[in-house]
Amino acid sequence: MKLAYWMYAGPAHIGTLRVASSFKNVHAIMHAPLGDDYFNVMRSMLERERDFTPVTASIVDRHVLARGSQEKVVENITQKDQQQKPDLIVLTPTCTSSILQEDLQNFVNRASLESNSDVILADVNHYRVNELQAADRTLEQIIRFSVEKARKNNVLNTEKTIKPSANILGIFTLGFHNQHDCRELKRLLNDLGISINEIVPEGGSIKNLKNLTKAWFNLVPYREVGLMAANYLQNEYSMPYVGITPMGIVDTANCIREISTIIKNQNPDIEFNTEKYIDQQTRFVSQAAWFSRSIDCQNLTGKKAVVFGDATHAASMTRILAREMGINVSCAGTYCKHDADWFREQVQGFCDQVLITDDHTQVADMISRIEPSAIFGTQMERHIGKRLDIPCGVISAPVHIQNFPLGYRPFLGYEGTNQIADLVYNSFTLGMEDHLLEIFGGHDTKEAITKSLSTESGCSWSPDGLAELKKIPGFVRGKVKRNTEKFARERNITEITVEIMYAAKEVIGA
Repeated sequence: MKLAYWMYAGPAHIGTLRVASSFKNVHAIMHAPLGDDYFNVMRSMLERERDFTPVTASIVDRHVLARGSQEKVVENITQKDQQQKPDLIVLTPTCTSSILQEDLQNFVNRASLESNSDVILADVNHYRVNELQAADRTLEQIIRFSVEKARKNNVLNTEKTIKPSANILGIFTLGFHNQHDCRELKRLLNDLGISINEIVPEGGSIKNLKNLTKAWFNLVPYREVGLMAANYLQNEYSMPYVGITPMGIVDTANCIREISTIIKNQNPDIEFNTEKYIDQQTRFVSQAAWFSRSIDCQNLTGKKAVVFGDATHAASMTRILAREMGINVSCAGTYCKHDADWFREQVQGFCDQVLITDDHTQVADMISRIEPSAIFGTQMERHIGKRLDIPCGVISAPVHIQNFPLGYRPFLGYEGTNQIADLVYNSFTLGMEDHLLEIFGGHDTKEAITKSLSTESGCSWSPDGLAELKKIPGFVRGKVKRNTEKFARERNITEITVEIMYAAKEVIGA
């Protein structure tokens, strides 16, 4: 547990609530103090949901602390059972309930005796796991609970569908472009002649989880959520899964080839003209392959970029930039520290250095030191880029309202390659473009940004130094400012004048 004003991944109960609220007719009871129920507002606003978020907060207040929580929690569970008749109620512990050392499993056992709905306790350790790990664990727990219940009642359907079919695991609420990616994955599978068996958890029904084992394989597009469930189904029911994220031309083709291999292993008689499909999609649907050979993309060759985000998107974006566009990735990083080994393996040979951290100040310092031409990261990196005058394309959660566009903008599949190519090209600041805007008047007001990234700089600008800085063209002004401040700090100079600027230019070519 730590106090922070910015976190890349939230507390564990947020991950549990995201999974529970993604299912149809599932209600979550959150045992927490007043103020922790912000999830309802956040989901309704970002997802633009018309319906109320199916989450109820069982408030821990002074009265509850005086007489104990059991009566109130059980009352809330039975009340929701009678009012809404959900298929499943998930009791979500929080850090507060853990501190109080309450036996929530006992609460669940008692509530189950009085409820018609199934009631389970989310089995997550709030001191050891973050939002994404808790979401992965909760999804696996709900699937395991439902499948085992169906097997016990002899209603589990393990007979495979006649036509090749797939489950998509890990699409859920508040995910980065998850709804658009899901639509693109459905189109891709349909083109391959593969039907969709179930999509879990987003829009899925608890009653339909007994049908998961009918599918020929599971597709897990994101490592962060769905991998534990896929491993459970593979170990218990011998269901293979595809864990290659179809992001970028190369990895989309690799994902399709893996799907083809799994289908042919189960039925060698099925005709799968995989290479023809890949060739047609690459040439006629995706424009990214053509764009990477165009003069526009060649202008980006060798430019420096920094990539940071969750493990899935950061690793895929690093490979796309280096392998498909010829851009030099100076540093690739992720805040998923639990997946550090996998991430390092995936980006090996595609970047100069790797950064594994969930501390945004370390990311800011790294970006300030490298001074890339563009950043590809989260909303935090976008703010860091604004302060350093470096453009940033957002490629990963944590999400913002801007990451829920009304138009169709997938990051996966062949249409996703077009969106990524546009994002990459538009994220780089083109020197001539900014220079012309400065000449003819545009967004550059010639105001020099003198705020430093942190309070450690200890440098101020004199009026004549600031006036000289404003004369420098906008597309290089940020770099000149940073190099000059670095020169001054190394020499313990507290005020930067015109003379200091020229001295820095002579020494380090600022």
